[in-house]
This record gives sequence, C-alpha cells and structure tokens, in this order.
Amino acid sequence: MTSLWLADRNRPSSNTELSAEAGSSADVVVVGAGIVGLVTAVQLARAGIDVLVLEARHIGAVTTGNTTGKISLLQGTTLSKIAARHGPAILRDYVRGNRAGQDWLLEYCAANDIPVQREDSYTYAQSAEEVPAARRELQVCRRAGLPVEWRPTADVPFPYHGGVALDQQAQFDPMPLLDRLAAELTELGGRVVECARVLRVRHRHARLQLTVRNDDEEIDVKAGRCVLATGIPILDRGGFFARVKPDRSYGLAFKVPGQITRPMLISAGSPTRSIRYAPTADGERLVVSGAGHTVGRNDATGDVDELIAWTQSHFPGAVLTDRWSAQDYTPVDYTPYVGPILPGDNNIFVATGFNKWGLAAGTAAAMLITGSILGQQLPWAHAFASWNPREFSGLPTALRANAEVAVELARGWAAPVVRRRSPGEDDGVVAGPPWHLQAHCVVDGVEHRVSPVCPHLGGIVNWNRVDRSWDCPLHGSRFAPDGTLLEGPATRGLTASE
Repeated sequence: MTSLWLADRNRPSSNTELSAEAGSSADVVVVGAGIVGLVTAVQLARAGIDVLVLEARHIGAVTTGNTTGKISLLQGTTLSKIAARHGPAILRDYVRGNRAGQDWLLEYCAANDIPVQREDSYTYAQSAEEVPAARRELQVCRRAGLPVEWRPTADVPFPYHGGVALDQQAQFDPMPLLDRLAAELTELGGRVVECARVLRVRHRHARLQLTVRNDDEEIDVKAGRCVLATGIPILDRGGFFARVKPDRSYGLAFKVPGQITRPMLISAGSPTRSIRYAPTADGERLVVSGAGHTVGRNDATGDVDELIAWTQSHFPGAVLTDRWSAQDYTPVDYTPYVGPILPGDNNIFVATGFNKWGLAAGTAAAMLITGSILGQQLPWAHAFASWNPREFSGLPTALRANAEVAVELARGWAAPVVRRRSPGEDDGVVAGPPWHLQAHCVVDGVEHRVSPVCPHLGGIVNWNRVDRSWDCPLHGSRFAPDGTLLEGPATRGLTASE
C-alpha cells in the first residue's frame, strides 16, 4: 500500500555512497530521513556542521511520507491528556514548542514555494457522548493560550454534535518539503545516503562508530555525535521501547463528486475519524484516516472496511483511490521524548513519542536537538525532555503496557502449537512447536516461510492482513512477507525457515 503522497511521484534520489575502503565520517550522523532527521540536518548544516544522513529505505518512506499532513496546534484531545497528567506549565510549554515548530515549517514552505493550505482545525463530537471530551479540550486549549472557540454546527455531511475550532491551521503534502530539505542539505555540503541501515552504534575512543549495512556490505562510519530520528530509537539504551506504545492507523483517499469538506476535522472519541481534503494533479481528494490499533495485536480488516463504508455512506459516490497505513508511538506520559538517549550522554540524541502529531512537534524536536548540539537552550525544552522526573506520572501506564507486552510474549510462544491450518491467498499463520516455529504466508501466489521470532527481543510476530506484513506485538517491529525488515526497533529481518 502506497500513500497518496508517495504514489506516482518522481522521487529524487540521493547519489551519495558509502565507501568501505575509504570509510566515512561526519561531525554529526543523523539516522532517518523523515521530518525530524532532515530538519535537524539542515539546521546543523546552516551552522557549518558536517552532517551525514543515513536512511534505511528512502526519504520519507516511513512515518512522514504516510502522515495525514496536518500541521495543527489543535491535536484531537492531546492537550487535555497532557494537562491532566502534568499541569499548566508543561501544557503551555508543549504548545509553545509546537507553535515554534509550526512557524518554522510554514516559513520554510513559504520561502521555498511549497504548497500549503490554510484551513480551520476542529476537534468535534461525533455523538452526544463525546461532547464532554470536546468541551474539555476547549477549556484546556484556552488555558494554554490558544484562541479557540466552540462551534455548535459545521458544514459537514456526517454526525456533528459541536466542536472546538482553531482558525488558520495548515495542511500539505509533506514530500515536497522533504525533497527541498534534502536538496538544501546537499547544497550546504551535507550528504544523504539511502538504503543505508544502521545496525549498531558504539563509543570508540571519544567518538562514535556506526555499523551500517549498505548494498549488502557492512561499513563503519565515524561520528562525533549521532541523532536517532527513527520513529522509535533503534538502540535499546534508555529503554524507550518500554516507554512508548506502537500504534498503527490507516489512511484512505477518495475521489468525491461535488464539494469536499474544507476544514480539517478529527473526532474527540472512538472510532477515530480524521478528515481533510488534498489537492492533486487529478483534482481534490478526500482523505479519511482512523482504524488505529496497537501494532501486532489486532486484525484491522473489519475496522478499515467499516471506515470505507462510513465514508461512502456520508459522501455518496466516493471512489477509493489510495489506501495506506502509518505507525507512530504514544508515550506513557503523553509528551514526546527528545534529547540525550541516556542522562548525561550528549553524544547520542533521540526523538520519539509524537503520538501522531509529528509535523509541528517533530520540527520542534529538531530545533531542540540542534540547540543542544550548538549549546543553545530553548525556553520550552522542559516539555519535551527525554529524561525528567515528571515521567513518574506515567509509571502506572508504563507498568500496564509492559504487563501487556509480557502477556503477548507468552501467548506468542504458546498459541502456535494449536494452529494447524494452512494460509490462503493474502493470509499468514504462525504454527509449530516452540523449537520449530514457522511463519507461513501466501502473497500474490508466492509462498514465504520465515522464522516468526522478532530479532529485537524475541516476540512472535502476527500476520497483518491489511498491510500484508508480519508485525511484532511487543514493540512494533514490522517485516515484509519474506522477512525483510520494514520498521521498528529491530535492525535486521526475520531469518529464513527451512
């Protein structure tokens, strides 16, 4: 499945290569070429820092290229959750950081002729039961200094019971932004290498040594500092895999007769309905997303089918043109983790936990990391800190989440013993005794058999019918039918099975 933003585009590719003979080095190596990685790289390069970006797949391949493209300070019911957990100071600083990230993005897009649509943003109640949650978000947004208002009605064709609105937010196709950032980085003397997967990072003689797989060979890259802009850190140092929950959601694009709803909307409750329009070369599209679930633990087929049916019932004549999915990470205390991977380690930086709002917040993260490397402190940094005593407020949530992980680990090893069926087309099954588990799937008439043991921490993968992938229910690593690594904290794929 390919997103609306990635489909049918002429993608410029990097022409930089790594050399095993000569070796490679940089002042700062950024791992990941999404919005966090490329904004960080450009800001550092502007300051005269030698920057190398290593991307395991291609620019925008993972979260940024599959986002809904909303750049909004009104983020569903996120601010209510932050206020309940942390209080007014952290709430205000979180909004200040997002506003700084939003401003930077919009100024960059304006300066580089990148199309952006300015539209109002709504968090709305799709039933009477959701009105209190939407009203609560209204009050919290006002306390945070956002000029929101309550709008009892809206020009939409689906159930609407009132909502909080914030005027003049923004939406766009994120790929022209990433392409321009990569081009500017190259102009500034920086480098971007695609198909270069970082496997390990080690401290060696006051510098860092990264082991990178590029063109089927392993190459050592030396760096003064490293930024892990990989969605979830690929290093287990800091235990971030236990501090965030991996969530997957699905995007749908439709060609719709007549006028498409103009504002950006997201429901205050479940099931999530996230709605926007998107200009394309072939006319506008209606973009609807939702059907979210914890990675590897649910079969989302029914939820995606229901989302399609909901759209077509409220937008008669809507024809599905694109469908895709995206993965993001929910932090246990509802605020992102940005900063050193370990307390006091100013050589390796991480950015994770954007809870599906990573465009403004991810740009804010890039600003924070750049500031830390250049010795500059931003006044709202406290709300994004990777290590902070406030995180104890999320301890009960973390304990519950990790108890669920333990249950999934045990179930994964025990359940396959009783599975005997063979998979049909576009289906997959894990079966066999614990000493010879096998993941067997059939995709496009081709059979694949691989080990179902996730190389990260030994979880047993489950088949995702919608994405046609093997997904780990522990920490969200995902693999293609043949075992090739797609994303997650794992750094290598599933092994072949005999």
